Amino acid sequence: MSSLAARRASNSSLLRSLSYLPVGVFVGGTSGIGQGMAEAFATHTQGNAHIVIIGRNKTAAEAIIAKFPRPSSAEAKHEFVPCDVTLMENVQNTTRELLSRIPRINFLVLSTGYTTMKERDETSEGIDRKMAVHYYARWKFIDDLIPALKKAQSEGEDAKVYSVLAPGNGGKIKVDDLGLKKAYSKAHFALAGPTYNDLMMEEFAERNTGIPFIHANPGIVDTGYLSNSESSLVRYVSKATFPIAKILLRPIMPVLSPQAAGENMLHGLLTTANGGRAWRLDEHGEDMGQKRYYGTPEERKALWDHTVEEIKRVQK
Repeated sequence: MSSLAARRASNSSLLRSLSYLPVGVFVGGTSGIGQGMAEAFATHTQGNAHIVIIGRNKTAAEAIIAKFPRPSSAEAKHEFVPCDVTLMENVQNTTRELLSRIPRINFLVLSTGYTTMKERDETSEGIDRKMAVHYYARWKFIDDLIPALKKAQSEGEDAKVYSVLAPGNGGKIKVDDLGLKKAYSKAHFALAGPTYNDLMMEEFAERNTGIPFIHANPGIVDTGYLSNSESSLVRYVSKATFPIAKILLRPIMPVLSPQAAGENMLHGLLTTANGGRAWRLDEHGEDMGQKRYYGTPEERKALWDHTVEEIKRVQK
């Protein structure tokens, strides 16, 4: 396994050697790991890229973009697109707008997160908010933006999809309760979410030959994720305990900064996932194979069919 410094140098070399101006879309890029990846991408391209950050926090996005290197290419562009991904209608409006003016996408990165103390908390569309952010919105962004990825692929450019969640931390799913409408719990979702993402990426890879679909586990990252929770209790506990947890975890699994995690995840995107199939990557951006994998081909098809019907129901 290479060092972080070596991975950073490799990322820089690969991105600066591209023969085309890359287009990177970062859904959830206003904080945490998504921000770390977007910043590393901007740094290693020397700003010579079309970078789209999608999220809710315009102020945060503008501050991030302001620190990107000034590009030398007239074609480069750095922009923020607002979208509350808890609603599929918002996702659809966003993807339609992107496709209307961005014909090709090279790297689609999805790292949206949501934390709450509530159990099932439905949006106006009847989807649990946590599931919407961690699964359904990601599925819809990918499904809607496939034409732009295929356009890049047809021109001999990179075309890759990267979902940051938790491969290896999932569990068995219940095909008679996909969407967790019958028996929802935070613990149940914590196991179902990673497995849903595994199966989602596998099915997309099966349906789109030659495009890598990647599900990556960033490890433990100090993202401010809990400290930005809607729950005052979660924010308090995070502030009180996370510094101690970082010290205790250091010997067995160091807590990474968003910048370090961004470099690791970018390494997985650029180097490890070098073939058109589904990939599962660890916190170093390395292939973890089928380690702690759950799911069957039958469950994968059932989840896909369920998702298609759920999105159709919402769109009606």
